[in-house]
Amino acid sequence: MGREKTILVTGSCGLIGSEVTRWFARLGFAVTGIDSNHRAVFFGPEGDTSWVLKQLQSELPGYRHSGIDIRDRAAVLALMEELKPDLIIHTAAQPSHDRAATIPFLDFEVNALGTLHLLEATRQFCSESPFIHMSTNKVYGDRPNSLALNELETRWDYADAAFEHGIAEDFSIDQSKHSVFGASKVAADVMVQEYGRYFGLPTCCLRGGCLTGPNHSGVELHGFLSYLMKCNVEGREYKIYGYKGKQVRDNIHAEDVVRFMYEFWQAPRTAEVYNLGGGKSNSCSILEAFRMAEDVTGRKMKFQYVDENRAGDHICYYSDLRKMKAHYPNWGITKNLPMIYQELAASWKHRLTA
Repeated sequence: MGREKTILVTGSCGLIGSEVTRWFARLGFAVTGIDSNHRAVFFGPEGDTSWVLKQLQSELPGYRHSGIDIRDRAAVLALMEELKPDLIIHTAAQPSHDRAATIPFLDFEVNALGTLHLLEATRQFCSESPFIHMSTNKVYGDRPNSLALNELETRWDYADAAFEHGIAEDFSIDQSKHSVFGASKVAADVMVQEYGRYFGLPTCCLRGGCLTGPNHSGVELHGFLSYLMKCNVEGREYKIYGYKGKQVRDNIHAEDVVRFMYEFWQAPRTAEVYNLGGGKSNSCSILEAFRMAEDVTGRKMKFQYVDENRAGDHICYYSDLRKMKAHYPNWGITKNLPMIYQELAASWKHRLTA
């Protein structure tokens, strides 16, 4: 028998990290997770993910947890030297472009420097192991807003037929406003590509859209659908920031994200970039999201409209999934929007009454 496959998951208590941890543990991997619960630092008590750690430890007896901070270079190098994992999935991040403006050093140190620490540790100790990085569509900055748009009854949409399927990976990331968060994620994204191109590591950047699922600790500044559904279930007021509430996002369930990571693990490429979102079929505006949430729970949304959009915010963004499907034809979206809404509603009802 060969030795047990090992995986290192950063941000293991976050939405994607916890899904990765469960998924690969079920496949028989020995999972080590890194999570310092910085989400509670970024967002306060509502962002705390210690409840996820307790779940993982009770569900997965073999799960090994490390509370190291990825900004600690020596600790990252030591752990990687010890583990020499067969796969590295890096989901740890400061995830909010609003919050980043108030903590620019912490944001850059976590998102850019932390990523560099992990890449260099991988190069030194397990250079043949695939390195999968959760990037973000915010690397495109506000450039998507320069595209011609049609204003429809409940949403904005692309007017140019060239973008019928959404934003593709060759869209420019240059000369646009990114937010401080977007800029730190650009630095990480380009560095992950560079370790692929320059050093030959099997790396990929997954430029996520709105990632969601029942284990998301959604807060106002991060976690669109999760937070929206939480507001609906609690009867809390939701604030719409600009664009008439018609701004569009594509939403992808954490499980479909992990399914793509698994496909990449089986057939890794070098220095690849993928726009990982729900695509046009899983896109919705805030107004459309309100309607779907109300349909699921039977509760009217309470909301306030603020006639000022967030800096660097996208008016319309959904991912062109054709490159992903061409490279990995076994992959596709399995969780549609109605399924996502049902899961989110059930999760928040349980968590808010537990």
